[in-house]
Amino acid sequence: MLVTILALIVVLGVLIFVHEAGHFVAAKLAGIYVHRFSLGLGPPIPWLTFRRGETEYSISWLPLGGYVKMASREEDIGSSALEGGAPSTQVPSDRVFESKPVWVRMVVILSGVAMNGLFAWAAFAFLAYKNGRQIDPVTTVGRVMADVAPPEAAALKQIRPGTAIIRINRDTVRTWDDVVSGMVNTPESEVRIELSDGSTVVLPIHPDALEERLKAAQVLQPFRVPVVGQVLAGKPAAKAGMEEGDTIVGVNGKPVQQWYDLLELLQSSPGQPLEIEVARAGRRLSLNVTSYVDSIPGPDGKTQAVGRIGVAVGTGFTSEPLTLGEAIGEGGRGTVMASTQIVRTVRGLFTGRISGSTVGGPILIGQLAGESARMGLDTFLGFMALISINLAILNLLPIPVLDGGQFVFLLAEAVIRRPLPMKLRERLTTVGMVLIILLMGLAFSNDIRRVLGG
Repeated sequence: MLVTILALIVVLGVLIFVHEAGHFVAAKLAGIYVHRFSLGLGPPIPWLTFRRGETEYSISWLPLGGYVKMASREEDIGSSALEGGAPSTQVPSDRVFESKPVWVRMVVILSGVAMNGLFAWAAFAFLAYKNGRQIDPVTTVGRVMADVAPPEAAALKQIRPGTAIIRINRDTVRTWDDVVSGMVNTPESEVRIELSDGSTVVLPIHPDALEERLKAAQVLQPFRVPVVGQVLAGKPAAKAGMEEGDTIVGVNGKPVQQWYDLLELLQSSPGQPLEIEVARAGRRLSLNVTSYVDSIPGPDGKTQAVGRIGVAVGTGFTSEPLTLGEAIGEGGRGTVMASTQIVRTVRGLFTGRISGSTVGGPILIGQLAGESARMGLDTFLGFMALISINLAILNLLPIPVLDGGQFVFLLAEAVIRRPLPMKLRERLTTVGMVLIILLMGLAFSNDIRRVLGG
């Protein structure tokens, strides 16, 4: 629990700071007077507040978001309450927000979103430079998990294990990453999979139905040679003398052609003695192993007992080192791909192709942040990059209380050569506030249902 809470504080604290710092720096460069830079909404906490120059820096009472309070001729009642009330400092007329050209104000409004995007790009680039490009050099199907196939992906059941995937929507695939990316990210209204046996499987899944696309990609599992990649210390396999690099060729006289065959034989024999035949350095060895009992969720959601011996598959992944320039390019591609998927998700929510029950709030973010933190710094940084892109995309929605809505106001001002009437902006802002509250209510209710097991 402590790790989850700390991870959530780090994720939201850093990303909100990055977003608001974008607005702050742009406003300062534009010569706009900034009253306060705050993490959190509402009045500042007195003992967590200090002033440097003309700007007050603070942490505020309501830990939801943050704000940069710029000098303005028009003090909106709603936003004023969220930003700690109306300021008392008198500001020269040429330093208020409205005194700047429309294009300058547009830059200031969009700079927070830009900073979130740059943060994600930098994070993805760093991970690419540190770890290189991870390649899974397999295009052959090892297993078809028909029981998890959504209705739109029923045609995948026709694919026989051992069949290689050649092309997806006319694009040649060379790795399993290409297979997954092709199924999930192709912008066409259907997914066409060309196979080595000459057949073609067509999945009529709309690109905005991202959940169905992801489930379809999970139906196909890559072929894995039954080579042991890791032997866990103290487990039955280690005690029996199994070693990393061993190829498992049979269990109790039944042949093993790929890793999934081994899993099925082990899982159906919990707590039973097994005779496992392995190939090692040109020799065949017979090892006597008694599996231990573990439990996994079954297809019906209930836990079921399975057998395990304490080994992990050798994946055969390769790592291709990248130069700094290549890593920056890889980071950019990762940012664009993640942004595209989030846009499709938002679009799918509005069109009904994605269920509103998938929307998550701070509780879900905290749970995922805690899980990613436990998995290591790389996973945690990648998670932060994804959340940063989420914040950027959601802030671009044309809702008045968000950056996207403020940009639309400025765009209208540029077109009609004068600001929209204050009354109209106040009404639209009220509608936007209601929409945000409803969205937050949906997110919190979904979070609570997940916690309670609904």
